[in-house]
Amino acid sequence: MKKNFLLIVLLLFGAGVLLTSCVAVQIKPTEANFKAPVVRLESFEVQQFDGYWYFSKEVKPSKGSTGHRGAPLLMSFIFAIENPNPYPVLLEGINFAVAFDKDFDLVTVSNQDAFWIPADKTNEVRATTMINVRSALLCLQVTGGSGLESRGWSEWQALERWWTGVPDYAVPVTVHDGVFTFKADGVVKVLPFEATVE
Repeated sequence: MKKNFLLIVLLLFGAGVLLTSCVAVQIKPTEANFKAPVVRLESFEVQQFDGYWYFSKEVKPSKGSTGHRGAPLLMSFIFAIENPNPYPVLLEGINFAVAFDKDFDLVTVSNQDAFWIPADKTNEVRATTMINVRSALLCLQVTGGSGLESRGWSEWQALERWWTGVPDYAVPVTVHDGVFTFKADGVVKVLPFEATVE
């Protein structure tokens, strides 16, 4: 009886040591085994919409100082980041441009917050930005006005279309020239990204 008990204790101890050593063995990230995480644009939302309006500096406000002022558009992009690796990876930075109607770049987003994505898991990461009618108008005047002519739009027609259509998902919103930077124990992967919400 004592022999059987001692044998069972030794077997349980051995199994415990074996399991502990298996758990303690971790795979070290290398260039060869670092699989690229999968990035998806999970959703897009306008978090704040105050209508479409613009006041030139000639308009005297009820309070405050005069100046060119335009309605803000606060937008959030929610990305699903899937980590197929058996070790955690660090999302170190997100950069992308935002275009309306696919052709008109209005803002560049740079989010340098760091997010850990656990091994074999998917996390959601939110990148938020805000543009206003004034900054969009300046973008069109500097870089994008020529594309408007081919569509038969004036700057003001385009701005009104976007400010009234984007919150209702009636205007395509494109994320392009995206760069997602991942790290795992000194190994770095930079992934391009592009997606359109229509």
